[in-house]
Amino acid sequence: MAMKNDSSVTEFILVGFTDHVQLQFPLFFLFLLNYTVTVVGNLILINLIYLNSHLHTPMYFFIFNLSFIDLCHSLVITPKLLMSFVSEKNIISFAGCMAQLFFFCFFVHSECYVLTAMAYDRCVAICKPLRYTVTMSPQVCSLLMSGSYVMGFAGAMVHTGDMIRLFFCDSNIINHYMCDIFPLLQLSCSSTYASELVESIIVSTVVIISSFIIFVSYVLILSNILHISSAQGWSKAFSTCGSHIITVALFYGSGLFTHLKASSDGSVGQGKFFSVFYTNIVPMLNPFIYSLRNKDIKLALKKTLKRIIN
Repeated sequence: MAMKNDSSVTEFILVGFTDHVQLQFPLFFLFLLNYTVTVVGNLILINLIYLNSHLHTPMYFFIFNLSFIDLCHSLVITPKLLMSFVSEKNIISFAGCMAQLFFFCFFVHSECYVLTAMAYDRCVAICKPLRYTVTMSPQVCSLLMSGSYVMGFAGAMVHTGDMIRLFFCDSNIINHYMCDIFPLLQLSCSSTYASELVESIIVSTVVIISSFIIFVSYVLILSNILHISSAQGWSKAFSTCGSHIITVALFYGSGLFTHLKASSDGSVGQGKFFSVFYTNIVPMLNPFIYSLRNKDIKLALKKTLKRIIN
């Protein structure tokens, strides 16, 4: 994929999160803390799952990949965001901008599909517990993850290719802290109708398909839970699905709201504010969501700490 076109613009200037001077340093330290917690939290969860054999199950295989995606997502977005607080001009080359856009789209799309695969995994675990090991075999899990990454790659290629084909000949100032689709569309001096149509079709397809599968999975889970007579069974079912439901609600809710705001005329500023939730907040929260009330993770942490001490 060529990282250039015939545009006169060879670099962009990222405005950043805010142009209020008095907020620059407080926000810098806030996002630096967010970045540190996100990187450390996801690295800890990745290592705990990798080092402890009792966590080598389908559920933790998906959590492992979710943490990997969140970690990479943060590495792609946050450094440039931090730079906008401490530099007069946060410059990014055309090629760098397209690269950031590609990886951003790749990890967002992949996370959508991973969350969908996790919903299917939970559905099989609760609705067909006796066939769970056979249904969610290592081969099936690997296939689901490979499919998630391949679909994410395909979506990112289309998004990025769409932006590369546009012409940028006037302003090069992006009203955002990253190279996102709608701020770039606003800068283009060529017709963006086809690009906007393609973007809408791709985003709608991803959201509709993944949301439908997640919805059907939880309808089946709820139907099965209603037939459970014991309170212990109810508690186990809800604890199994609770973390995933919270993650889905945060990720899809913030992402959808950001997309709706950003695609509205004159609402890029609001979209920029809400995009922080799924680019920075959700990747930071996921390790806590999946570990704070998780006995397996706590046990793995204790074992790992004992190994380090001894």
